Amino acid sequence: MSNVRKGYIRPVDFKHGRVDMTHGSGGRAMAQLIEELFLAAFDNDWLRAANDQACFAVQGGRMVMATDSHVVSPLFFPGGDIGCLSVHGTVNDVAMSGAKPLYLSASFILEEGFPLADLKRIVDSMAHAAREAGVPIVTGDTKVVEQGKGDGVFITTTGVGVVPDGVNISGDRARPGDTILVSGTLGDHGVAIMAQRESLGFGTTIQSDTAALHDLVARMVAAVPDIHALRDPTRGGLATTLNEIARQSGVGMMLQEEAIPVRQEVEAACEFLGLDPLYVANEGKLICICAPAHADELLAAMRAHPLGANAAIIGAVHEDPHHFVQMETAFGGKRIVDWLTGEQLPRIC
Repeated sequence: MSNVRKGYIRPVDFKHGRVDMTHGSGGRAMAQLIEELFLAAFDNDWLRAANDQACFAVQGGRMVMATDSHVVSPLFFPGGDIGCLSVHGTVNDVAMSGAKPLYLSASFILEEGFPLADLKRIVDSMAHAAREAGVPIVTGDTKVVEQGKGDGVFITTTGVGVVPDGVNISGDRARPGDTILVSGTLGDHGVAIMAQRESLGFGTTIQSDTAALHDLVARMVAAVPDIHALRDPTRGGLATTLNEIARQSGVGMMLQEEAIPVRQEVEAACEFLGLDPLYVANEGKLICICAPAHADELLAAMRAHPLGANAAIIGAVHEDPHHFVQMETAFGGKRIVDWLTGEQLPRIC
């Protein structure tokens, strides 16, 4: 039935309605969805201009841009959902350069038949996350695919930011002697997702750690401007992320198993599933590598922030022509902490 009746356009039915192909057609239904959902939730001057792009001024410094696609399953999980995750993930990718994130764009691929109530919940979550982070969503796009050719909602976000002068953080700057730190407990996000999937058959109190880390990074950079490397250990977890940095920098690393913070519930869940928490995804934690002279000062700055309260020093960088990441175990032995092989848990972020 048409939304137009005697000149009146009925509001979108966000309680009972579903996405249909007209929502991606470029016509009235699409314009109405954008106005009543996306613009209402993300409202700001750039979106209200209703252009196909956003024009904005930026402060001096080096520009940073990052983009990420989000296909998490399930869409809603303990501690978060695909909406806030899509904001946090891109804000964090920008922040790992030491940049201040400024603006986001968001692109949605919606499947025909997806409940509009769920879409509104996701968009409201994105809007809340963006406001909390202070990083507005200033432009975007929406497409609809036929039922059976998508999986509810896919979201791609792109972020831009500015690195201040004097900050040079990069994965190729780890040096022998450097100290390795993490901002908190590992594996929370991955276990929260696993617990929500029906086929796993167990429950847990663990919630996703999804969070925007740029304020924590700003505090760290203020304390120690010469941080060598930052990275958020998402897919592939701590182990794979450290292997990436070791290869970029041409170094080896030695971790201390007893120093690595992991919640007891996460350890138990991983043991039940035959997984190693070092490879489980995180969405609100970071890895930091710095000169040893700055490690204690940086650790104190991290622990003074709510998102770094459980920060720890977990190892050191050393010379190694093979670029191995190794770990001294709690039993006094050593083992290789290799790259993730295969897909430990698909559709994690």
